[in-house]
Amino acid sequence: MQSNHPLGTSPLHVSRLAYGCWRIAEAADDATNLATARGAIDAAVEAGYTLFDLADIYCRGRSEEAFGRVLSELPGLREKIVIATKCGIRFAGEPGEGAPYRYDASAEHIVRSCEDSLRRMRIETIDLYQLHRPDFLLHPDEVAEAFSQLRHAGKVREFGVSNFRPSQVALLQKRCSVPLIANQIEVSLLQQSSLEDGALDQCLAGHMTPLAWSPLAGGLLAEGAAKLLPGQTAYQPAAALAELDRIAGERGGPRMAVALAWLLKHPAGIVPIVGSTQPRRIWEAARAAELELSREEWYRLLVAGRGAALP
Repeated sequence: MQSNHPLGTSPLHVSRLAYGCWRIAEAADDATNLATARGAIDAAVEAGYTLFDLADIYCRGRSEEAFGRVLSELPGLREKIVIATKCGIRFAGEPGEGAPYRYDASAEHIVRSCEDSLRRMRIETIDLYQLHRPDFLLHPDEVAEAFSQLRHAGKVREFGVSNFRPSQVALLQKRCSVPLIANQIEVSLLQQSSLEDGALDQCLAGHMTPLAWSPLAGGLLAEGAAKLLPGQTAYQPAAALAELDRIAGERGGPRMAVALAWLLKHPAGIVPIVGSTQPRRIWEAARAAELELSREEWYRLLVAGRGAALP
């Protein structure tokens, strides 16, 4: 994959697919996590991925730590990749007993979380920093001040959001002096709401990059799901799988590459985030960048994923 895909309106350019580091540190021991992280990151680098997606809560910070250790073992890699991470979700019991699971976009939390992520990843600057979920108590002026502080300190290059509705993006962008260059949303053949709720329209109109999390619907559109999120348990993949397999058979590629190519064709410039830790799957997913679906193929997949004909 070439790294010439623009990331929003920023000077950053990335590969057409991103590598998601959520599950690189799920084991209980550091040695296993480091070995998993090494294998996955090495495969991603060799396959041409240059955007690496993380978050402070992934494996409760262990994913950033494992990523940082692998990065320190590979001299020169930092200058060749774009690192994205997120903040804003707080677990129950933090910082004290009785605190609920919640979202936190306070300036204090944003700045402190950024500094903690930098320390865990052993880097000086985060390329793309995103709010993970929209805090219902978010004040756009407070977030704007935190973003400005982090940029002026050289700790963050660019900013974005994740799971924000178009109205929330518009509100925050109106008050921020820095552009929001990305919105990370769930989008796949089995989760098409962003095609109709204005999220992808907003990205296209405002030159924001949509980053697609769970682009294979938790693995349902690949070789099966090992772990689904609660909102994904009702997905019905049978019709989509049949159409994917038909096109994959005609094209001579893996099913998952076709599912990802469906996202790549959208004019908003969707960047799917591939989250498998298996090197073979990381390589197979990268083949999507070489596959151009026809409009007819794209719409057949759309209908199969919807489970209903177009009006």
